[in-house]
Amino acid sequence: MNAIPGAARAYICCAVLGALACVLPVSALPGPLDPDGPWPAVLLLGTLYALCEAPARCRFLGRSVRGSVPVTAGSFFPVLLAAAFLLPPAAAALVAVPGALCGRVARRPAGVRRVWRAAQLAIATWAAAQAHRLLDGPAALGGTAHPGHAAPGIPDFPYALLPAGAGALAFCLVLSALDGGVFVTAERQPVRTAWRGLLGRSLAPYGAHALAGLMMAVLWRSPYGPLSALFVLLPMYISCWVFAQYHRERAAHQATIRALVQAVDLKDRYTRGHSERVGRASAMIARELGMDGERLEVLRFAGILHDVGKLGVPTRVLRKDGPLTPQERRVIELHPEYGHEIVRGIGFLGEARLAILHHHERLDGSGYPYGLAGAEIPEFARVVAVADAFDAMTSTRSYRRARPVATAVAELRRCAGTQFDPRMVRALVQALDRYGWQTAVTSDETGSGPEPPPHPPLEATPTVAAGALLGAPRKAPGAPAAPRRNAPRKNVPPSLGPDTLRRTPPPGGRP
Repeated sequence: MNAIPGAARAYICCAVLGALACVLPVSALPGPLDPDGPWPAVLLLGTLYALCEAPARCRFLGRSVRGSVPVTAGSFFPVLLAAAFLLPPAAAALVAVPGALCGRVARRPAGVRRVWRAAQLAIATWAAAQAHRLLDGPAALGGTAHPGHAAPGIPDFPYALLPAGAGALAFCLVLSALDGGVFVTAERQPVRTAWRGLLGRSLAPYGAHALAGLMMAVLWRSPYGPLSALFVLLPMYISCWVFAQYHRERAAHQATIRALVQAVDLKDRYTRGHSERVGRASAMIARELGMDGERLEVLRFAGILHDVGKLGVPTRVLRKDGPLTPQERRVIELHPEYGHEIVRGIGFLGEARLAILHHHERLDGSGYPYGLAGAEIPEFARVVAVADAFDAMTSTRSYRRARPVATAVAELRRCAGTQFDPRMVRALVQALDRYGWQTAVTSDETGSGPEPPPHPPLEATPTVAAGALLGAPRKAPGAPAAPRRNAPRKNVPPSLGPDTLRRTPPPGGRP
């Protein structure tokens, strides 16, 4: 646990103690030999949940399972909710432990993550069982007689839906609350945003799990017995298969992004790693702005792919060690439009496409390619512009050494209001104060510092003078400004055709 922050370690220990407090009362229940005791159901449900979670860890079975169904935590929550509806709270909490401890964990430290998951699910299942009991859920399922309810052994519908819904809500609330605490203590997310959206995103799927769990509980209590309840897992398998298709599509998206970024890095060796850092910095800004998870992910893609248009720029221009000539500058200023053309047909990028096209616009209207100003510049483009500039300043390039973070921040603040959106600059500064920033070598040199952390909130980049991003030093006082193209500033079409890209061909032929 050395790699885990101290606050997170303490938080996990508290969760484990809480889980033990939930499970310990099971010792007061009737013994295993008592036919009226809960132990046969605990054993069957616990084994069932463990079997549902275990295949992903099997070397051979897991390979075929992952090819069709993602066996992950959450895929078989109906088993846990059925336990909450059928068993006393302490016994229900115990059902979650074996499956959580043997489930697959994608990231290290695996042991700590499994213990945390077991504690989290035990507490959530205990809370669901308590909420279910508070509303006479066992009686509604036909377990005991109750005034105004159906006779013993006959479920009382539709009343049975009420305690089941309360149990699902308690389950959802506890998991969301515990997850938010991990985000605060382990990932150092701000308290005001750590829990944002967790409950809302969980209510619908956990509601569906609750219905499946209720079906299992009703069949369990029916004359057909516990084995009939297993048939409920068939539709859950189908839903997992559908979910797997989504994961495969998402993996294909990630592979597309990686391929494009690797192509840019191979072509421009002096900015190797720059795209990933811009993506992380953009996501850091997005979190400070309170963007939801879906937009944050798209914005991260925008930061990663902001320079993909350099694939259309001659390598000799990208790798030039000295200042750029005006003609070379005009060539490289085409890269946002090239990038937009490259990604125009990738539907999942959404708003990221406009960020790629407009990330070199300036707030005062003196940027390129269209000279947009102020609110005309898309929000994603304003975020990526700040992130791009920051990383460009804090990274070693062929024409200069990296600047300290404090110097880069001061430059961003100086240019806020003219080149950059002050709101985005403030968000980056706040994120840097909270998470810090680790620079990395972006040329072929060695020993400039450690790689940025792989998992913090995500990452960022900067924009100082245009020369810092274009591979040329800033314009000296009194030097003539590079010519700007006369392009329309308003009513810019969302997609550009090949004719648009060729409207200002560089001298000497196409780029």
